[in-house]
Amino acid sequence: MHTVATIVQPGFSPFEFGLACEAFGLDRASDGIPNFDFHIAATEPGLVPSNMGFSITVDEDLAVADAADLVIVTPLPRSRWGVPDERISGVVQRAVARGAWVLSICSGSFVLADAGVLDGRRATTHWMYADTMAARYPKIDVDPGVLFVQDGRIITSAGTAAGLDASLHLMRQELGAEATNRIARRMVVAPQRDGGQAQFIDKPLPVAASHSLAPVTDWMLENLRADLSVEQLAARAHMSPRTFARRFKADLGATPAAWLARQRIIHAQRLLERTDLGLDRIAWESGFGSAAVLRQNFARVVGITPTSYRARFRAVTVELPAVG
Repeated sequence: MHTVATIVQPGFSPFEFGLACEAFGLDRASDGIPNFDFHIAATEPGLVPSNMGFSITVDEDLAVADAADLVIVTPLPRSRWGVPDERISGVVQRAVARGAWVLSICSGSFVLADAGVLDGRRATTHWMYADTMAARYPKIDVDPGVLFVQDGRIITSAGTAAGLDASLHLMRQELGAEATNRIARRMVVAPQRDGGQAQFIDKPLPVAASHSLAPVTDWMLENLRADLSVEQLAARAHMSPRTFARRFKADLGATPAAWLARQRIIHAQRLLERTDLGLDRIAWESGFGSAAVLRQNFARVVGITPTSYRARFRAVTVELPAVG
């Protein structure tokens, strides 16, 4: 993936548009990370008004999106849902047909729905709009409770910051775990939030400083090889197992087991990229125990085998400067 085009339409949301610019348009060459050829496109170049009372000047038309490896669609006002711009629908349809990545942020998924590319697929949008999408587009399997969904090479994301989670998820597939973690650290965001985590919490628990889970999660990351039970973790947090499990899910959006499994996968990815260790050793280092268990979990989460992952990212990873 080299060329990225973000499509903006009148009434676009500045925050979600800014996420796309931050994720794919920032120059990170000083960190040893290859830059994307980033473009902003509109149906008609010139001033494009936002929904916040100001406009931006867009110099390029949709032709650049027709040549992009990734097409990003930002949110539209509710009044524009169901009133597709056929020119943009055509760009989206052609992108899907040629196998390019397509990423929608928040209600930008309605643009993809209007183009018909989500029919028969699983998708998400902001939870406030999920019922509307499900009712208006019955051919789409709308999941309102997750941060983002990848179906093939189409990624739909929930509101605001979930678009950043989806962007990092895509980068991990294109750049590998090590480079993506460095990008996340530069943006001061968590690199590991899964798409399956909850969009929101109905009744969040108050976070007391003395009960912060940060010391426990830090300890988990330092002891990935250990057989970590909820009882053991709860004892470190000075909570009952039931309270700890509930609190962990409320604060981090995933069960302790699911969160730990994801951290083990990420550690395995980094070892595959940056070392020559065999699969048995990597499995042990990352807490999977055996190469067979590593292969099974890795293929389920990442979509390819550990060996294929290493062949891909060991070949393209550049030497990155030390952090700090």
